[in-house]
Amino acid sequence: MEFRRINGLPPYVFAHIDALKLGARRAGRDVIDMAFGNPDLPSPDVAVEKLAEAVRNPRNHRYSASRGIPKLRQAVTSLYQRRFGVELDPDSEVVTTIGAKEGLSHLMWVLLGPGDSALVPSPSYPIHIYAPLFAGADVRHVRLEGPGAAGDQDSSEAFFANLMEAWESAWPKPRVVILSFPHNPTTACVDLAWMQRIVDFAREHDIVLVHDFAYADIAFDGYDPPSILQVPGAKDVAVELYSMTKSFSMAGWRVAFAVGNAEVIAALTKLKSYLDYGTFQPIQIAAIVAMNEAPDFPTSVNAVYQARRDALCDGLGRIGWSIPKPRGTMFVWAPIPEPYQEMGSLEFASFLVAEAEVAASPGVGFGPGGDGHVRFALIENEQRIGQAVRNLRRTLTKLA
Repeated sequence: MEFRRINGLPPYVFAHIDALKLGARRAGRDVIDMAFGNPDLPSPDVAVEKLAEAVRNPRNHRYSASRGIPKLRQAVTSLYQRRFGVELDPDSEVVTTIGAKEGLSHLMWVLLGPGDSALVPSPSYPIHIYAPLFAGADVRHVRLEGPGAAGDQDSSEAFFANLMEAWESAWPKPRVVILSFPHNPTTACVDLAWMQRIVDFAREHDIVLVHDFAYADIAFDGYDPPSILQVPGAKDVAVELYSMTKSFSMAGWRVAFAVGNAEVIAALTKLKSYLDYGTFQPIQIAAIVAMNEAPDFPTSVNAVYQARRDALCDGLGRIGWSIPKPRGTMFVWAPIPEPYQEMGSLEFASFLVAEAEVAASPGVGFGPGGDGHVRFALIENEQRIGQAVRNLRRTLTKLA
């Protein structure tokens, strides 16, 4: 039987690591899981309490609105005003999505079709690569390096140059550029001046910019991730996805927003009106309370991730696996140590599960350019991270 939209998908390499992890745990081994970026921190108490209250009201059991209830859209406009100084019209520049993955995927449906193409960083979070393909478009991969010893500046400059080269060499010209900073998996970051340059380029060439702002509030060492909508004129060409998954530790709740260009938001809203009735209304009500009554919650989440980042990077440095500390995201993008590079990322990640009882994501799962790395997710506490480092010291004997 033929399944045309998925026949071209490669094997999901993360499933291989999951299977190894599950097999090891069934055998009684204590695998420290740093593979899947699934936040382990609890959601805000006020949101949980409001959810319990709202779910008991039978009026909230009915269909909701696919665009999100008005007070929820107003709450995100208030968040953008106080957090980024960006004014949004809740009626024309905001639509609620059932998580950022759903929003991005359906954005591609309204922006792209067969014969179109999109520029996408490589490596990237898998849906950034495959959402344009699901829409029938082509993907042009643009090389993005993680931060090196010189920091993010060299990485962002090189990426901008790569974007310009990809644009010049592409035919037909790409209609969409997908961005996401701080970036998963490479942890690369950009500043507002960089955003200004890409907005200027998009306005000149009639390109739509889609910025997945998943890690808007997960940043360290004084870095403050810019919203692309802070750039004057960005609303002419840009749409941004803001999610409550990481900032408010509400992964399973599936609440996110597409905000920005009113024409694009209207197109996505129209499509969604045919596809869904929105997130369960008690969840929407609880999300309103989280944004309005727990505005500092992302700060407490951020402090936990920074402590975990330091525990992992400092610990790996002590055993001879030196990695620049990321300034954003809840991940560490780790080049495979030179003595093990010939393994490739899938074999190396499998080796770590089998021998060190530590699970990491193989870089090859994030598309071209990722194979020389593994990604650690900061989803274990500092004590467990310390144990992971001890296990790795015992296993990676070639580093000694």
